[in-house]
Amino acid sequence: MVSQFEKEIYEQPAVLANFLDKNLNNVKAIASIMRKYDPKFVLIAARGTSDNAAIYAKYLISAFLQIPVGLAIPSLYTIFKQPPLMRNGLVIGISQSGESPDVLAVMEEARKQSCPTLGIVNRIDSPLVQFSDMILPLNCGEEKAVAASKTHTAQLLAIASLTAMWRTDSQLINNLSPLPDTINDALKTHQRIKEIAEEIKTHDRILIVGRGFTYCTTHEIALKIKELAYISADPYSAADFKHGPIALVEEGFPLVAIAPEGKAFETMHALINEVKQIGAETIIISNRLSLAQENPRFLPIPLDVPEWLSPIVTVVPGQLLALSLTVARGNDPDKPRSLKKVTHTY
Repeated sequence: MVSQFEKEIYEQPAVLANFLDKNLNNVKAIASIMRKYDPKFVLIAARGTSDNAAIYAKYLISAFLQIPVGLAIPSLYTIFKQPPLMRNGLVIGISQSGESPDVLAVMEEARKQSCPTLGIVNRIDSPLVQFSDMILPLNCGEEKAVAASKTHTAQLLAIASLTAMWRTDSQLINNLSPLPDTINDALKTHQRIKEIAEEIKTHDRILIVGRGFTYCTTHEIALKIKELAYISADPYSAADFKHGPIALVEEGFPLVAIAPEGKAFETMHALINEVKQIGAETIIISNRLSLAQENPRFLPIPLDVPEWLSPIVTVVPGQLLALSLTVARGNDPDKPRSLKKVTHTY
């Protein structure tokens, strides 16, 4: 029987196509307002999978718009009652449900301080909408699986499209249209991933390493593996990895390396070679096909994926790996222990 989580993973090409078809005019309008606001910084409030999307936003907005981006500290708003001053900034709330009280608290305080607010949310009837001057709906339809998949890639696409429109860069905007087909191609790695999962299913720890734009992907893949397969999965930037965690690697240790073509590739390539010498069982997600020759656990993504959009694509094999490990270990991906679909944190 196919799990709800698997069904929603496979819905992602259609979800992204729907977003591009229905939402780009809305994104364009929001981007126009943003240019008029001309914020001096951006603060993002999010939790869980949405927080991993916020990391992506931090990279894109900083890189392409040269605007400093920070992630909010919700406890300052809810527990300590000492929120920072947010004048001259833009506050973005990213959420699937739009219900988490701590994210709402950040948005409410932004309103009190007369800061413009943007909500990126799947449920447009949610409380988050009440505190958002602008709304960017994901239009994913109901996500029934406890573990998010389609809402996450939709969040990433929303962030990417907003960045491209805000910058008014036609090349970046044109990069968006192939994404549904690209995701469909990435799904073709599923059978090979099932085989890899069988090979590593007895391990209780795994490392996920990336660099640059894919740093957010390391966190999202690690989260999915932890919450579904109950394996301790640790995400790292390749740079931070060299500052200590590489000591964890030993013969037979499983490590996922996210290494798409681009400016960060050589850093990742060097790391892959280094952990290979140590004896790591390295799983590589990349479109550098030459890596497949010496690395049997190679998971290809399409060749023409731009580096800045690679997190939207590389996360899909990661979702499939989490699913496959969960099934291989005899767990139900639709009933992760101790978890609910909507989590309320304060």
